[in-house]
Amino acid sequence: MATVRNIAFELEGADAAPLRGEVRTGTAREGGPAVVICHGFKGFKDWGFFPHLATRLARAGMTAVSFNFSGSGIGADGESFSEPERFGHATFSNDLADLGRVIAALVSGALAENLAPPRTLGLFGHSRGGAAAILFAADHRNCGCLVTWAAIADTMRWDSGTIQRWRADGKLDVVNTRTGDVLPLYTDVLDDLEAHGSVQLNIERAARALAVPWLIVHGDADESVPVTDAIRLHKAAENAVTELIVIEGGSHTFGARHPWGGSTPPLNEAMDLSVAWFSRHLL
Repeated sequence: MATVRNIAFELEGADAAPLRGEVRTGTAREGGPAVVICHGFKGFKDWGFFPHLATRLARAGMTAVSFNFSGSGIGADGESFSEPERFGHATFSNDLADLGRVIAALVSGALAENLAPPRTLGLFGHSRGGAAAILFAADHRNCGCLVTWAAIADTMRWDSGTIQRWRADGKLDVVNTRTGDVLPLYTDVLDDLEAHGSVQLNIERAARALAVPWLIVHGDADESVPVTDAIRLHKAAENAVTELIVIEGGSHTFGARHPWGGSTPPLNEAMDLSVAWFSRHLL
C-alpha cells in the first residue's frame, strides 16, 4: 500500500480572501491522474468522509485535491465556522470560480511543490459540490471523468415564501446543527441565480452537455436531497456514459458523521464504487 503524503496549499479565492486546500498523493509518477474533490453546503474539506475518500484515492494511485470553497465559512483552523461573512456572501458562480482556480493551478504544475501536472483529471462532488462538478465538467474539456454523491439537480432550493422573507430581511439564517452556530446567508446567492440560473447555473443543461463517464450515486434514504434528483440527472445526461447507483439505506452522507466516527455499509459501498470508477477511467 502506497504511503500517502499530504501537502497544504493556499490560493486566492473568488472573494479575494484565502482559498485553503490540501493535496494527498501516494505516487511520484510524472503526470499521473488527479481527482479534485468538491464539498457541499455547510461542508468542508475535512468534514467526515472527505479525508478518507481522498486517502483511498491516493492509495489507489491518484492525486487527490480537496479544498474549502471560499464561501464555506471555515477559517484557517480548518474546522471552525469562523468566517461567517464569507459564508453569507457565497454564490454558485463563486464556487465555480474557486474550482477553476484550483484546477488551473493543478494543471499548470503550480498548485504544490514537486507536483507534476496530471495526465488525466477527474472531478468528485457531494450535494452542492456535485452541482459545481457537473457545471464545470460540462464546460471544460480537460475533465475526463465525474463522480457525484447526492448531487442536487437544480440550484434553486428555496420556496417562494422563504425567498420573499429572505429578500425582506436581507438575510436567511442557516443553522449549523453540529455546533449550534447560526450563519447568515445574504441575498448574493439569489442575485446570482436570477442573473445566471437559466443557463450558466442550469444543472440539467450541464448534464445534457456532458460527454464524459459519470457515476451518479444516491442514497434511497437521503433526507436532504431526494433520490428523484439523481433520476433527473441520469435522464438528462443522454450524451454521457452514465451509471446510476441507488444505495439501499443511504442517507445524505451515507451514514457518515463529523467528527468522524467510522464508516458504514452504505458509505463503504459508495467509496468502493467511486474509487473503482476513477481507477477505470483515469488510470
